[in-house]
Amino acid sequence: MPPDPPPSAGEGGPRSGAGRDEAPQEGRAFSGEVAPSPRRSAIPLSRGGGWVLAGLLLILLAPALALWRFVETLPPLDLTQAELRSPVVLDRDGRLLRPFATADGRWRLPVQASGVDPRLLAMLTAYEDRRFAAHPGIDPAATLRAAWQWLAAGRIVSGGSTLSMQVARLVEPRAERSLAAKLRQMVRAVQLERCLGKDGVLDLYLALAPYGGPVEGLRAASLAYFGREPARLSFAESALLVALPQAPEARRPDRYPAVARRARDRVLDIAAAQGVVTAAEAEAARAEPVPTVRKPFPMLAAHAAEAAHAADPAARILRLTLDGRLQASLETLATERAAALGPGLSVAILALDNRTGAVLAQVGSPGYLDGTRAGAIDMTGAIRSPGSALKPFIYALAFETGLAHPETQLDDRPVRFSGYAPENFDLGYQGTVTARRALQLSLNVPAVDLLEAVGPARFIARLRAAGARIELPRDTAPGLPVALGGLGITLTDLARLFSGLARQGLVPNLVRRVDGIRAEPAPEARVTEPVAAWYVADTLRGAPPPENALAGRIAYKTGTSYGYRDALAVGFDRRVTIAVWAGRPDGNAVPGLVGRVVAAPILFDAFARFGGEPDPVPMPREALVTTTAGLPPPLRHIRRDIPKTLSAALGAALKIAYPPDGARIDLGLSDSDPAPAASLALKALGGVPPLTWMVDGLPVAGSARRQSAWAPEGAGFARISVMDATGASDSVVVRIE
Repeated sequence: MPPDPPPSAGEGGPRSGAGRDEAPQEGRAFSGEVAPSPRRSAIPLSRGGGWVLAGLLLILLAPALALWRFVETLPPLDLTQAELRSPVVLDRDGRLLRPFATADGRWRLPVQASGVDPRLLAMLTAYEDRRFAAHPGIDPAATLRAAWQWLAAGRIVSGGSTLSMQVARLVEPRAERSLAAKLRQMVRAVQLERCLGKDGVLDLYLALAPYGGPVEGLRAASLAYFGREPARLSFAESALLVALPQAPEARRPDRYPAVARRARDRVLDIAAAQGVVTAAEAEAARAEPVPTVRKPFPMLAAHAAEAAHAADPAARILRLTLDGRLQASLETLATERAAALGPGLSVAILALDNRTGAVLAQVGSPGYLDGTRAGAIDMTGAIRSPGSALKPFIYALAFETGLAHPETQLDDRPVRFSGYAPENFDLGYQGTVTARRALQLSLNVPAVDLLEAVGPARFIARLRAAGARIELPRDTAPGLPVALGGLGITLTDLARLFSGLARQGLVPNLVRRVDGIRAEPAPEARVTEPVAAWYVADTLRGAPPPENALAGRIAYKTGTSYGYRDALAVGFDRRVTIAVWAGRPDGNAVPGLVGRVVAAPILFDAFARFGGEPDPVPMPREALVTTTAGLPPPLRHIRRDIPKTLSAALGAALKIAYPPDGARIDLGLSDSDPAPAASLALKALGGVPPLTWMVDGLPVAGSARRQSAWAPEGAGFARISVMDATGASDSVVVRIE
């Protein structure tokens, strides 16, 4: 047999690394191969696995790196323009009076989620972003759904936008719809949530969401379509406001009501499915009509709001001292009364808080946009003739200087003052009356008589020193006609002066802004002393009221300018002063335009709308409350040491001929029988009849002639006085025995 061939190196020879004399180990014959050493095989496998792992990491990190590079290229988030809002004017309690459009003509009012109906917010998140409270600005589930729809349809079907992404689009508007634009929105959404939080993002959405035309933001839309604030809306109204921002121009209810209705109903369906509303509530909401016209934005206190905005155009929120409810009520009153007065006539009303000087209501006209009544003119600041409305300040000056007292007797008779002969409004005369009665009846002759005594220049100087703007006819000095309205003054200054009567003579500095009320008010001017102010206030409280009011409720005074051009009424109590003007802004005459007939009823209605029980001005301790007889003799009647012009022109001065001054006259009086044995004869010379005889300040009955008689009640001293038609007088003191 031939010998066996030698073993090759590959078959277990020495090169194989196995010894010849080695017995085969158990298990090696199982595969017929030599098992690789773990140490030798670790190096090759580690290199291959590392490359695989590195490739996977690159695949995963590449998008992140690209996103990081994309974010790095974006400019910083800038919310400056997005935070711009329409300037708004608010009342003292924060209620909206009037908004103004932004510089580019948009209506974007301040709003926060806290001021919105919670049911509307629930509808919004149910319809737009159900996971708004949970996601970080991007909703992964919505994003994957949108991507799948895009891949399946080959086009963008839905954007998967969250509310945060929609805010990002509103903050940085982009016309194109691309992946880059969507990626930018996603990045900005995350930044917005980190910067503002959920509440801030929601507030920004409510402020910026488009609602068609220049209307932006939920609050502006609520006012434009429903005429009220979004604090409490119906389910139907809330659903419509949720639906509009998705297609604001295509769904505008004032242009496409049918489309708006369908969009609203879809929101209601989703809200019902999500449990925000019940099925019955959704069904009832569907039955409501959609608005078909846009409502005008509020324009309460239009003149005051415009003046405040013009004075501080940079302010976004202007808070005035006005009471919004009172303002609205008085504007309605002015509109109704102006319409009743006739075409072309206007009404203005001003209300002041007597404690602080704050303006509570300012109605400059019945309608700011009413061109037929020149509504754009603020008649509370127009210079007009006050008629008799300033008479109380003539009396106040006379009371203050000790010239007169409310019970001082004045003469209301035909008289001429250096060529000026005033007449009463009714062309009649009352004879001898107290100053109280003369002011309550607004008699002209006694007012002019007092003005002559205190001096017209002094009177005008006092009004101007109190802060009132007084306009006199050009190139004329103050004269007696100023007592009856021969000057110009604004309704605002007139109200301030009357407010001074309620404040012990101190005229308030007007406050129009809430932030203008100071803890320590500025020094105030004085129009009269406290006692004189109370005398006037107490007197005017007894003025006969108009037909629609009760007597003794408020102190008030009316005025009618020459030629029936202005009708005024100003009233006050301790709390408030209200001034009313009625007339034509162009100054034309209006027959029958009388303050007591036209303005006074409006004044009393305004006080009724102010509400509460009138509070009289308190009496100072120094006030003298008495009758004419109880006054000191010099105060019982205005002394006239110099005869009036008319008396001097007609002849001798008025003089008591009998009894002579200082005489002792025996009339047979005794302590046991005080009844007089005879009357005392009285005789006067000179003067202008009719004459008025008085004893100790009390008129003698039936005495209007030069000769009269008086029956004394007992023995003692008596002052006998006589006055003629011009106001000239003479007095004597006699002793009756």
